[in-house]
Amino acid sequence: MTDKPFLYVVVCAAGVAADVSKLITAAQERDWEVGVIATPTAMNGFFDAAAVETQTGRPIRSAWRRPGDPRPFPAPDAVVVAPATFNTVNKWAAGIADTLAVGTLCEAAGLGVPIAVLPCVADALAAHPAYRDAVARLRGMGVRFADPYPGESEGAGGRREFGWERALDLLGNG
Repeated sequence: MTDKPFLYVVVCAAGVAADVSKLITAAQERDWEVGVIATPTAMNGFFDAAAVETQTGRPIRSAWRRPGDPRPFPAPDAVVVAPATFNTVNKWAAGIADTLAVGTLCEAAGLGVPIAVLPCVADALAAHPAYRDAVARLRGMGVRFADPYPGESEGAGGRREFGWERALDLLGNG
């Protein structure tokens, strides 16, 4: 058992998810214990699950536990959603808890757990009225959002940095 605060990292299916270890490292350097919850689609090769399990020392959760199974993670002191996709943000705001990841977000928000979101949403999708309404609704619930990361190339084929640590900055001291 540890006295460190526990951070849930919810990972969605976006290309930048391949670098989620950067967020985990930054969180661990700030003295967080980390558990990862991934959307089912993110588990289909969007990041190195074995490496993340080694890094956190815990299994990745992506499915509901059966009745009677022990809770694999303690209750969260904070939650980071990174990368957060258009689909997950919209389902979460609507209360559609059809995956463990979205169900966990709905519950954490209802409990008042601090939540920071790093959206990875293309500009065209970020302009969609449903997305704008979802972000406004979640912000109204106290969820902290960074600006969307469009994931598009910036001249010479490069991409700007995703800014993983921004999520931890949004949480402040937890």
